[in-house]
Amino acid sequence: MSSGTLLAARRVGRKMDGADGVAPDAGVTPGVRGGQGDGGGAGQPADGAAREGSARRPDAVVGMGIFLTTEVMLFAGLLAAYWVLRGRAVVWPPPGLPRLPIAETALQTVLLCVSGLVLAGARGPGSARRLAGAWALGAAFLVLQGREWVALMAHGLTTRSGPYGGTFYTIVGVHALHVLAALMALGWGWLRARRDALRPDALAAVRMFWLFVVCVWPVLYLALYA
Repeated sequence: MSSGTLLAARRVGRKMDGADGVAPDAGVTPGVRGGQGDGGGAGQPADGAAREGSARRPDAVVGMGIFLTTEVMLFAGLLAAYWVLRGRAVVWPPPGLPRLPIAETALQTVLLCVSGLVLAGARGPGSARRLAGAWALGAAFLVLQGREWVALMAHGLTTRSGPYGGTFYTIVGVHALHVLAALMALGWGWLRARRDALRPDALAAVRMFWLFVVCVWPVLYLALYA
């Protein structure tokens, strides 16, 4: 066979290899081409990145967690100041001042705790109803608190009634402001949930805020009213 015939046969063989889609010396491993096949090769890093992204905490939850951490320190500082003033007093509460309504405030505490239980189960499509229920109970708590303060002031317990009155109204007032802000968050969440536009992370952040004001109150109640 002549050298020309051998050369022509080699060229034909190369063309046939090229028609199969794989060059003879390309070194391509089956199943890796283009990140397809058995899920190996380039597809694995992409899947790992997706899993890592899904494991991250939503920004709304992280931000709310940082905010609530600072608020825990705020209430801890207020209670510490209260206990220092109470420890230095000879008689606490001072004589001549009205006593705090323990039983009536206990009812308010129950309302607030029930609202927390209602909101704790808020998930998915039924969250609007639970948001509305928690808002109604929280608003009732705030209204009853306001009536209590008016009655106490009418009987002589004001912010000028020494350290006792000053610390009492400071602590319950700061908590009431948090309740008011959390009620606004609940209302916003309810409006969004009615339109099916409330994201799960936003609902989680609102729930965290409300449960915070719910859980703080029994501690304040035992410290101030007991």
